[in-house]
Amino acid sequence: MPVARVLVIEDNPTNLELMTYLLRAFGYEALTAMDGEEGIAAAERERPDLILCDIQLPRLDGYGVVRRLKESPRLKETPVIAVTAYAMVSDRERMLKAGFDHYLSKPIVPETFVEQVAQHLPRTKRASAPRLEAMAEPAPAPEPPGAAPPSKGLILVVDNTRMNIQIAQGTLGPLGYQVVGAGGMAEALEIARTERPDLILSDLNMPEGSGYDLLERAKREPALRDVPFVLISSSFWGIDEAQAKARGAAMFIQRPIEPTEFVAKLEPLLGKKGG
Repeated sequence: MPVARVLVIEDNPTNLELMTYLLRAFGYEALTAMDGEEGIAAAERERPDLILCDIQLPRLDGYGVVRRLKESPRLKETPVIAVTAYAMVSDRERMLKAGFDHYLSKPIVPETFVEQVAQHLPRTKRASAPRLEAMAEPAPAPEPPGAAPPSKGLILVVDNTRMNIQIAQGTLGPLGYQVVGAGGMAEALEIARTERPDLILSDLNMPEGSGYDLLERAKREPALRDVPFVLISSSFWGIDEAQAKARGAAMFIQRPIEPTEFVAKLEPLLGKKGG
């Protein structure tokens, strides 16, 4: 059964990264554009099943985009959802009157975002297996009688999106790893100084210090400089793998990634135990 193809038109890299990551994690094909004109061209070229469109866009704003889409014989039936920080009733009425089929408020809620989007897709193209939700809330692994087995290693996951931390916990926890989450650079350094992790897995794009910033800070501290450091992101924007490795990163991981591949990439580094 073919999965739905969703075009996301958004000029903010962080918002675009989060939306595409969530869609892909649930099995949808996510297409992207970062301005209104590019969005129109992508829609004409790719013929998506649904379009998510920011209101404030460069070159052509969201109202111009939806007007052009609804004027196109090939695209006028494609659902278009506004994704906006506007919250006033008058703004919502204006969006619907302009031709948007629905609207979602920013900041989006990761736990409900994909479900809200799926409501505007044909049932035959909705994802049948919410893989992200399954990983975020895993069934507890059965514990053998007696003392609990020792942890295979402590992993510090640094990400300002809580669900990404939950995914790592749900994927690595049942395998015997202890996963501790931090929402940003300051919290991550505080945790790492208290209990030295065996690996640091950091998102690249965060509002209070990027993954590069945290990498540089960790490598300057004698107690942390030998801890394997992995950068992870949903896009290649701002990523120079050679530069990242020159700064001390052990690896860069591209999301979305299947759990088995994710574990396979990390386990050799964890086997080093920071040495």
